[in-house]
Amino acid sequence: MSYRVALNFEDGATRIIDCKDGEKVLDAAYRNKINIPMDCSDGVCGTCKCRCEEGEYELGDEYIEDALTEGEAAEGLVLTCQMLISSDCVISVPAPSSACKIKAQEYEAELKTVDLASDSTIVLTLDLARKGELDFLPGQYVNLNVSGTTEARAYSFSSRPRSDSVSFLIRNVPDGLMSRWLIDEAKPGVKMRFVGPNGSFFLRNVERPVILLAGGTGLAPMLSMLEVLARRECNHPVHLIYGVNHDGDLAELERIKMLAANISSFTWDCVVADENSNNPLKGYVTHHLDDARLNGGDCDIYLCGPPPMVEAVRVFLKKKNVEPRHFYYEKFVASEAV
Repeated sequence: MSYRVALNFEDGATRIIDCKDGEKVLDAAYRNKINIPMDCSDGVCGTCKCRCEEGEYELGDEYIEDALTEGEAAEGLVLTCQMLISSDCVISVPAPSSACKIKAQEYEAELKTVDLASDSTIVLTLDLARKGELDFLPGQYVNLNVSGTTEARAYSFSSRPRSDSVSFLIRNVPDGLMSRWLIDEAKPGVKMRFVGPNGSFFLRNVERPVILLAGGTGLAPMLSMLEVLARRECNHPVHLIYGVNHDGDLAELERIKMLAANISSFTWDCVVADENSNNPLKGYVTHHLDDARLNGGDCDIYLCGPPPMVEAVRVFLKKKNVEPRHFYYEKFVASEAV
């Protein structure tokens, strides 16, 4: 038996490794050629101290308090040289990936389809050269190379991990480098490369009501999260509010409906800012984020959208005097213009 361990480094890089049953996490990392900082490997120095964000584990008693205090252990800090896991885990490593002798992971894929899902959204699907080789945490992103150039753009996965193909929602930016290439030049079969996965915005264990707030192509990481939840037992409410500017910007609605049919605790709304919209719900996502959903702050909020949207939600919560148990957010900025 082995477990999946996602090592998240402070520069945003992620490497997912296997850890055998009974194997110390530090040993598993070294076996996978990842040099987590350490000095003693005996629970004495504390150099290999990291934070476990998710998962089940034991630390035993073969370490001294100078290396890891009782208070630190209670806060989720761990000594990877002593840590024995009993489930998949996510571990934050307080060091850049370069310090751990990790090179950026590059993947090659073949363009499968390019679909204009709405006036402002392109859905790009790629087939991986090596099937099932890519693992990531739902919500993370990669840097995708623009074919024929040295330029790359950051896009979140909208697909689930460990699949034979990956997909992205790409904003259709007028005169954007990637947008123009996809619409005017891209053809099935062309080779594309990307580097990743990256990012600390990803789905954690669902332990309380979850609110997903998506603006425009910020829907992509939410779709990846929902794809994973559709394959897990989820006993807490999960609610998505998807906001766009105009009716013509709405995308992937049928896919959201299919996910809703497979996640019994999932509900969703789409909101259009344009006051002349034909959509039943108008305005911004904050106009439809009610007190019942916020659950007195006992909720986890995931937010992905442009900076003004992120700031508007932060101000809204402050005015409401609501502090969510966890508030994870990812800002994106259009950077496609030449």
